[in-house]
Amino acid sequence: MSPHRLMRGAAAGLAATGPMSAMMIAAHRRLPRRERYPLPPAQITRNALRKTGIEPSEIGPDTGRRIVWTGHFLYGAAAGSAYGVLARHPERILSGTAFGLAVWLGSYLGWLPLTGLLTPATRAPARRNALMIAAHVVWGACLAFAFRRC
Repeated sequence: MSPHRLMRGAAAGLAATGPMSAMMIAAHRRLPRRERYPLPPAQITRNALRKTGIEPSEIGPDTGRRIVWTGHFLYGAAAGSAYGVLARHPERILSGTAFGLAVWLGSYLGWLPLTGLLTPATRAPARRNALMIAAHVVWGACLAFAFRRC
């Protein structure tokens, strides 16, 4: 394992989370009203807080938002570090895009439902799944692009 690739991947993952988040927020606003409930980063944070015995209402909305987005960007950096180590050709956009889809699949149909932090994607409306899949494609493409430049 190359520490250099691990750090480049983390930096690229952190950077890629910005465009992903902007795309998620913009697409979320275009969903039908009944599907505009909180995005997964907020749902995951709320459920994680509750599992630790903290009610989200106890921390206030501003602190809650900071926790949500800090966790979201840190997860992007952590996933990016794994990409830096695992990807055979980390500078290729197709490689990053495939990794972004793998992160969505492993998270939304894997460890998040298994830990009770999020309901499985199979129970979400199709438009919300499409939004999150597209967001992970954006993240993956930006991840590879940023990796080239780190």
